[in-house]
Amino acid sequence: MLGEGRVELLARIPRSSNATFLVRVTCGGDSSHAVYKPESGERPLSDFEPGLYRRERAAYLLSEYLRWGLVPPTLIRDDSPLGVGSLQWFVPCDYSEHYFTLYEDDPETHAALSRIALFDYVANNTDRKSGHVLRGHDGRIWGIDHGLCFAADFKLRTVIWDFAGQAVPDALLEDLAPLVVDVPANLADLLDAAEVRALRRRVQRVLDTGVLPVDPTGMRYPWPLV
Repeated sequence: MLGEGRVELLARIPRSSNATFLVRVTCGGDSSHAVYKPESGERPLSDFEPGLYRRERAAYLLSEYLRWGLVPPTLIRDDSPLGVGSLQWFVPCDYSEHYFTLYEDDPETHAALSRIALFDYVANNTDRKSGHVLRGHDGRIWGIDHGLCFAADFKLRTVIWDFAGQAVPDALLEDLAPLVVDVPANLADLLDAAEVRALRRRVQRVLDTGVLPVDPTGMRYPWPLV
């Protein structure tokens, strides 16, 4: 559906740093909503090259490689209305919920939330706001908005510090371990060589320490928080 359907612009999603659109994707008699982020709508940044949509796709591929299922299906389309960009499945959910409310109100979400914290460290997420964590109507926890990930320099900024210093389950360490040796080609092709090397180093650090990252500075937060 996302890869083949006709993409129709419906509305611009407000309060996004870069141009982000709600679209309808139609294929035959079926349709689905998606979030479209065209390269043409990206603001110039001093620390990331144009093409943030590639990082959205890379985050999805990393999540799928690890079999963690944290990132909604995300493709790159060059035939969308405003040109090349990422197309991500739209998550139906209660948008009054976000990381802070989920953490405080429902301890059963903590395992999934701590896994997102680990994912963000490995992906070097520079912008994990509370509103970038969603709970779908089916109860599944998702992470969205990964355009500022995978920099070679360490840039982690996140609101998810409640699990800092906790031990990473052995099963998750086993999932990560192969990345030290080899990053899959479809993921590596979306990054540069320095970013791939840095990804492998971050994984090695997690394997060496066996714990979720700690921020001794207390400064590694995005703004705004939600």
